[in-house]
Amino acid sequence: MQKPSTTHIAFASFIGTAIEFYDFYIYAMAAALVIGQVFFPASDPSTQSLNAFLTFGIAFIARPVGAIVFGHFGDRVGRKTTLAASLLLMGISTLLIGLLPGYDVLGIWAPILLCVLRFGQGLGLGGEWGGAALLATEHAPKGKRAWFGMFPQLGPSVGFLLATLSYLALSVWLSDAQFKAWGWRLPFIASALLVGVGLYVRFKLTETPAFATALKQNKTHAVPIKPLLKIHLRPVLLGALAMVVCYNLFYTATVFCLSYGTTHLGIARSDFLGMLCIAILFMTIATPLSAKLSDVWGRRPVLLISSALAVLVGFTLSPLLASGSVVQVTIFLSLALFLMGATFAPMGAYLPEQFPVAVRYTGAGLAYQLGGILGASMAPYISQLLVSAGGLAWVGAYVSIAAAVSFVAVLLLGETWRSELL
Repeated sequence: MQKPSTTHIAFASFIGTAIEFYDFYIYAMAAALVIGQVFFPASDPSTQSLNAFLTFGIAFIARPVGAIVFGHFGDRVGRKTTLAASLLLMGISTLLIGLLPGYDVLGIWAPILLCVLRFGQGLGLGGEWGGAALLATEHAPKGKRAWFGMFPQLGPSVGFLLATLSYLALSVWLSDAQFKAWGWRLPFIASALLVGVGLYVRFKLTETPAFATALKQNKTHAVPIKPLLKIHLRPVLLGALAMVVCYNLFYTATVFCLSYGTTHLGIARSDFLGMLCIAILFMTIATPLSAKLSDVWGRRPVLLISSALAVLVGFTLSPLLASGSVVQVTIFLSLALFLMGATFAPMGAYLPEQFPVAVRYTGAGLAYQLGGILGASMAPYISQLLVSAGGLAWVGAYVSIAAAVSFVAVLLLGETWRSELL
């Protein structure tokens, strides 16, 4: 097979994460808007929201399992085939969620099956990011590793924008009754078409040079997770902690704020989704900017400065969100998502640089997904509890603490930008 161009490689690493995160985000938005009402018995809105956020968290528990399972094959068989398999699993799970009857039809089986499919989504996404990051960085020219590693990092912002626009369009075109009855399912069903495009692009790839060399020289491990945990446990754990700020900023701004804004502040769903569309543009701008700077200055300075600013942003959550002002709420969302992009972009290179090629898929993927458990899986749920117990100031403190944890983790990990991906 002819070696793919750098443009094809960049697009292939981007398209898969864009599709997978689109799938993931449409569930996040559905959890904030309708999942509790459709899949759980009638009760007060707060209880339904908490149940929906718990199902949201299930996928984050599955993601490290997916990182280990798909990482095993990615470090044993190769990046290309493993990436296609992870995308297919994610797509099938998402489609079936869109077709799953609610509690009124299936009773208790509705939330049970929903949790199973949500676990499938998590498994697929758990295997996606590590492979996409390696696809980009192991093909990257010298001195441009973070820039190439940025393309899978762009996938989440584009996937989120597609998801938000989908629900915004449905909010404009459908009544609340139509949206609850069947409209929310359309983005899930539409994901099948996107998965087809992603699979076509992925199957036209060749193996990365670093892994092809390792395979040829018989330098792979029979069970990659064993040497990873024995020799490289420190970067796995610190890498996970370094990811906490990214996840916490994102899911606080998008899932918790969406739920709080529409239920407590009285902001119309279509208006809030429009505000998120504006805010996500700041994340999209920050991603290539942060990646470029980390190729010039190093990963560590960019991550430390961005995490420090995120600590300060936590203090702005309460006054800006509590104002109920469309302008002030949009400012907070934009600040949070800009810093999410700034802390997220260098990770496409920073995490793979922590591990040797024979355990890189498993190591980078596991660190990334463990960060999801710590920073995002329970973030909307914890924020909901905090706002009930102490108000929005407690949620802001939660954001600041998460950012401080990542700041310390990056300090301990050190700099890697001049290392070779051998």
